[in-house]
Amino acid sequence: MSELLTVSQRQRLVELSAPIDLLDLEFSDKSERDQFYKAKEVELSKANKEKIISLLSGEHRPLLCTIESDLVKWLTEKEAFTQVVTPIIISEKALDKMTITAEHPLTSQVFWLEGKKCLRPMLAPNLYELMGDMHRVLRQPVKIFESGPCFRKETQGALHMNEFTMLNLVELAATPEGGQMERLKQLAHDAMAAMGILNYELEITTSEVYGKTLDIVADGIELASGAFGPHPLDAKWGIFDTWVGIGFGLERLAMVKGGYQNIKRVGRSLAYLDGARLNV
Repeated sequence: MSELLTVSQRQRLVELSAPIDLLDLEFSDKSERDQFYKAKEVELSKANKEKIISLLSGEHRPLLCTIESDLVKWLTEKEAFTQVVTPIIISEKALDKMTITAEHPLTSQVFWLEGKKCLRPMLAPNLYELMGDMHRVLRQPVKIFESGPCFRKETQGALHMNEFTMLNLVELAATPEGGQMERLKQLAHDAMAAMGILNYELEITTSEVYGKTLDIVADGIELASGAFGPHPLDAKWGIFDTWVGIGFGLERLAMVKGGYQNIKRVGRSLAYLDGARLNV
């Protein structure tokens, strides 16, 4: 009868970022299994420590941060977008304007605070507010983006976290009617090239808030989603021109680029540092 790794052995190898195909190997007996496990734990622990040393002695910035920097550099230097910084605490009214009311599924995932305030579950409400005001004042195209934390009571799995980082770009009154989808595709391709991620697909799908969307997908994982207007939501924000926007999940981008199986390795954490387990 063949032997499999024990639950504790599997868990330890998962913590050390072992390839998935190692976890289901079969062994002729317990002795062979335990010898394999001991050797592999030593090997992976060494690689884990070397990754931490490499970050501290040379790279100095985790993959999550370098991906953000690559996107910011591309947006500001190549595409002439302007970075903005908006509040993390937003109002219930702002979510209502996004059609996220009491009946919406996302409402139960929101971290509510006192006084009908909450931690933002997305960047869109603030960007809607800003781009509308800027366009009314300037009467010219507006190209802005924001990068920052968002919060949702997500199901705890390999692809979700309660606190995650989004980078949203939006371009208002710069694309002729009918050209929005092609502009989205262009921005998507250029963004992925800026991050050095080449293996991905663009999929046209739908969302509960925006309707028709353009998603960037790699290895079956949604990395970003783009939408465009005019859209029924726009009038609530006093917006009547064409626009395009894309929201990138930075942790998912880092997860795919780094070849990790669990998003928590690359997110805000006290257990992991740039994908490496700290309690080795």
